Amino acid sequence: MIAFLNGTYAGRSAQAAFVEVGGVGYQVLMSQLALSKLPEPGSPVRVLTYLQASDSGLALYGFLREDERALFEKLISVSGVGPKVALAVLSTFSPADFAAAVAAQDVSAVQKVPGVGKKSASRIILELKGSLDHGAPGLFDAQAPEAASPRTPDASASKGGALKDIESALLGMGFSPAEAQLALEGAPEGASEAAVLQYALRRLGGR
Repeated sequence: MIAFLNGTYAGRSAQAAFVEVGGVGYQVLMSQLALSKLPEPGSPVRVLTYLQASDSGLALYGFLREDERALFEKLISVSGVGPKVALAVLSTFSPADFAAAVAAQDVSAVQKVPGVGKKSASRIILELKGSLDHGAPGLFDAQAPEAASPRTPDASASKGGALKDIESALLGMGFSPAEAQLALEGAPEGASEAAVLQYALRRLGGR
């Protein structure tokens, strides 16, 4: 199994980052929030990975934090939940916020994930309840450490910079620039990026 890639960030598509390691370019599928936090092309980067083998071939999924990878692995263990939905969860929630929603059995919150309906949300909660607060200490806490990256967000980062990252995530989901800007109007002050993204998705009709 490929545990991580330590190389040069070469660019991205709508759903994946391209990391060059030893002259080989790897396509790494990532959440929109993770993609928005990658450094400038040409910069060194370290990406945690999960390699999935299926009938359609091999796919490599990437994460900037260990708690993101751990949640991804938990999610794909749920019946009916595949990597696409797992990445959608990570594009909508931080691992800590998602764990809190599951612990509270908040079906309506989990339904905010694109592609997850009421039935799927209920199944996810049923199968994961009680499992996200066990294991490595603090794994799904808000302070879980990030993978080494040259552009780790600073605590003093401006609201404008955070909103720009979220706008990039919305554009990656297929929304137009005008829709993204409208959705972010009146975003709550001091909220986490995941919370602001949820706010924007609600304004866009809960897509």
